[in-house]
Amino acid sequence: MSDLSAILALPAFLMLLSVLIPADWANAKARQVRQLITGIAGIQFVMAFVIMAFYVAHMALNTNTQPFNSVIHSSGTHLIFYDGISGFMFALVSFIGWVICRFSVRYLDGEAAQGTYFRWTGFTVGAVSFMAISGNLLLFVLAWIMASLGLHHLLVFYKNRPAAQRAAWTKFTVSRIGDAALAAALILIYIEFQTLNFSEIFAAISSQADQISPRVIWAGWFLVFGAIAKSAQFPFHTWLPQTMETPTPVSALMHAGIVNAGGYLIIRTSPLVSLTPTALTALAIVGAFTACFAALIMLTQTSVKKSLAYSTIAQMGFMMLQCGLGAFSAAMLHILAHSLYKAHAFLSSGSVLEQNQAIRIIGEKREIKQVSWSKLGTLSVAVVCMFLLISSLFGINPTTKPGGILLGFVLCLALISWIGQSLQSASRQLFIRASVTGVLLCFAYCVSFLSVDKIVAPSLPTVQTSAITWLIASVVLFGFGGMFMLTKIVVSPTNFRWLNIFYVHASNGFYIESWLRHKFGTLAKE
Repeated sequence: MSDLSAILALPAFLMLLSVLIPADWANAKARQVRQLITGIAGIQFVMAFVIMAFYVAHMALNTNTQPFNSVIHSSGTHLIFYDGISGFMFALVSFIGWVICRFSVRYLDGEAAQGTYFRWTGFTVGAVSFMAISGNLLLFVLAWIMASLGLHHLLVFYKNRPAAQRAAWTKFTVSRIGDAALAAALILIYIEFQTLNFSEIFAAISSQADQISPRVIWAGWFLVFGAIAKSAQFPFHTWLPQTMETPTPVSALMHAGIVNAGGYLIIRTSPLVSLTPTALTALAIVGAFTACFAALIMLTQTSVKKSLAYSTIAQMGFMMLQCGLGAFSAAMLHILAHSLYKAHAFLSSGSVLEQNQAIRIIGEKREIKQVSWSKLGTLSVAVVCMFLLISSLFGINPTTKPGGILLGFVLCLALISWIGQSLQSASRQLFIRASVTGVLLCFAYCVSFLSVDKIVAPSLPTVQTSAITWLIASVVLFGFGGMFMLTKIVVSPTNFRWLNIFYVHASNGFYIESWLRHKFGTLAKE
C-alpha cells in the first residue's frame, strides 16, 4: 500500500510544479498547458478512486481487523498518511478538481491569459490534494498556505475588475489570520509531542489520554480558530459574497473545495481537538449562529451567485456545528454532499435564470393553493415517523446523541419543505412523486451515512456528550424550527410590517460587511 500511496501523490506533485511554467510561454501555448493540467487531474482522479476502492474492499474483507493505514516517511517526517479520512477527502478533491479543469477548457477558451489560469488552477488543486493526504502537520500547514496563495492568484485573474481585486485582498488578509492561528497550534503541538507526524501524535494521545497539558488545550483552541477563519464563519465571512466577479470555475473550486478546508482540519485533528471540549463547544456555537445568520441573508438575495455564496456560509456553519457536537462522520458526509452540490450549482449557474423562467411559466398554468397549518402539522408528524422508521431499519438511533437528533431534525425539515411544496399544487400525481422521492432521499441519507461512517470511523475519537452539548443542540433545534416557520409566514397572505423591515436588513447582510469595510477597509487594499 505504501507504494500505491507514493504513486498516488505523484500527480499532485506534478500539478504543484505547473506553477513553474513561465507565464508568457503558458499563455502562448495555452492549449498544451490546459491539456496537460486536465490530463494530470484526470489521472489523479482515476488513481484516487481505484486506491479508495482497494481500501474499502480491504475493510469489507477484513472485518475482524482495523483497516490498514499507509505511512510514507523520509528522514523521520511522514510525508503521506493514508487512512479512511484522507483517502475519502483525496478522492473527493481529485474528482472536483478534474471536473473544474474540464469545465474551464470551454469556459476560458479565447482568454488571452488562460495559460496563466491553468497554471494556478493546477497548483491550487495540487496543494489541496497534498493537504488531504499529508502525514505531517507542518506539511499540512504548508499545503494549506499554498492552496490559499493559489486561490488568491485565481481570484485576481481579471485585473480590470476592482471589486474582484478588493475581495481577493480581503480574503488574503483573513486567510493570514487563520494561518497565524494554525502556526501557533503547530508550535505548541511540537513542544508537547516532539513530533508533527499525525500518526505519532495520535498514538501519543491515545496512550496519554488522562494527561492533558495546557499546551494541548491551547493548541485545540488555535486549531478551532484557524478552522473558523478558513471556513468563512462569522465574523470572517464577509469576503466570500464579495468574490462574485471571479471566473465561475474558480467560484466552484472555492465553494466546493477550498472553503471545506476548515472542516477537514477539525476532522483530521479530531483526536487532539476533542481533548478540548470547551473549544468544540465554542465551535458549535459559532457554527450554529453562522448557519442561521447566513441562511436568513441567503433567503433575501436576488443575485444567483450571492445566494449561493451565503448558502455556502450557512452550510459551512452547519458543518462546524456538526464538528462541535462531535458528529465527525456526519460532517464528512456533509462535506461530500455540499461539495458535489455546490460544484454543480456554480458550474450550471448560467442556466438558472432559464430554469426559473420555465418553472414560473409552469406555475402560472397550475392552480396554486395555500397549505393550511393543520395539513402542514399532519405532514410533519408523518415525515418524522417515516424518518424514525427508516433509520431504525438501518440500525440508526438518532436520539442517543445531540448530533443525531439535530441531523434527523434538519433532514425532516427538508423533507417537510420538499413534500409541502407539492401540496400547493392541485396535482395529486406531483404529491405522490414528491412523497416517494422523500422516502428515497431518507433511504439514501441513511445508506450514505453508514457508508461514510464505516470508512472514517476507525480514525475518529469518541466524544463524550455533556449537558452543554445537549443545551446547544436544543437551542439550535428551536432556531432551525423558527426559521422554517418564518419561511412559511413569508409566503402566507398576511402582511407583517416587521417582516418587511427585517427583509431590508437581511438583504443588506445586517450591514456587517459595510461596518467592517468602514473600519478595516484599508487592509483589503494593501
